[in-house]
Amino acid sequence: MVDHERVPYDEFSMFHENAAEYGLAFDEPPVVRRVHVPVDGERRLSALCWGLGEPEIVLLHGGAQNAHTWDTVALALRPRPLVAIDLPGHGHSDGPGPAQRAGAAVTGAATDVAVVIEHLAPHAAAVVGMSFGGLTAIALAGMAPHLVRKLVLVDIVPGIERDHARHIVEFVSGPPTFAGFDELLARTMKFNPTRSESSLRRGILHNAVQLDDGTWVWRHSRWRLDEESQVSGPAGVDDDNGGDTIFEDQLATLERIDVPILLARGLRQDSILRDEDEAELLRRQPTAHVVPFADAGHSIQGDSPVHLAAVIDEFAR
Repeated sequence: MVDHERVPYDEFSMFHENAAEYGLAFDEPPVVRRVHVPVDGERRLSALCWGLGEPEIVLLHGGAQNAHTWDTVALALRPRPLVAIDLPGHGHSDGPGPAQRAGAAVTGAATDVAVVIEHLAPHAAAVVGMSFGGLTAIALAGMAPHLVRKLVLVDIVPGIERDHARHIVEFVSGPPTFAGFDELLARTMKFNPTRSESSLRRGILHNAVQLDDGTWVWRHSRWRLDEESQVSGPAGVDDDNGGDTIFEDQLATLERIDVPILLARGLRQDSILRDEDEAELLRRQPTAHVVPFADAGHSIQGDSPVHLAAVIDEFAR
């Protein structure tokens, strides 16, 4: 039965909840604005600009997420100005471009992101990418090295074993629509048992939208509803050309990067990285710095956001 009751949503009204949950000071609301940047003749990417002045840090979310996944990290980094970008087909951005529709998910996303960074944060000290956002950042560093002065990879290295990401793909590849908010919340809680209900509720409000008929759809799944705009692998971790590993071809790009690199690695079972992935990164980039997060899984920005913010802050300096 479809629940037609409308659920109110104000994307800038919940920051105090993030701050309270993680013990951050909240004397006044943060300065945050949503902007849209044209990336080609027909599409725009959306982003959240935090603070005053030119952004010093660029944040790229993972597949099936959106810019608000960084809210607590951004609050902890105040007053550093930064920008969190909605990747193509995610959040408030327009849908995937031709390159992504043709299967070039990472390079297509990086091409769009380069336009946004050039416009909003051309002198940023660091680009931070989580999961698919990290793969996008690697591709970005390969095609536009002047935009990536330091690189932070959050729980991602190219060439990971596909089976290690199955739990993520299973979650985001679920039903394209949901009858009501409670159904969506129940599914999200099932797949995220260590997170608080309040944080998951916030996350859903940021990452899903209620349609006119009362049903709910993930923002990244809106493009799945139109068969003509199908994009495989909504997780962003399962849309390369198959095989046992994911985006292994990006290892060569990673090896060519000539800027400081930091890997934030979750150590919980729900991380997608293993010791061999860390070893491969260090083989390709011997000077890379690895920071373990004992209490975090794959989404370190959600599990240990304050710790991650401190690591980013120090590295970006």
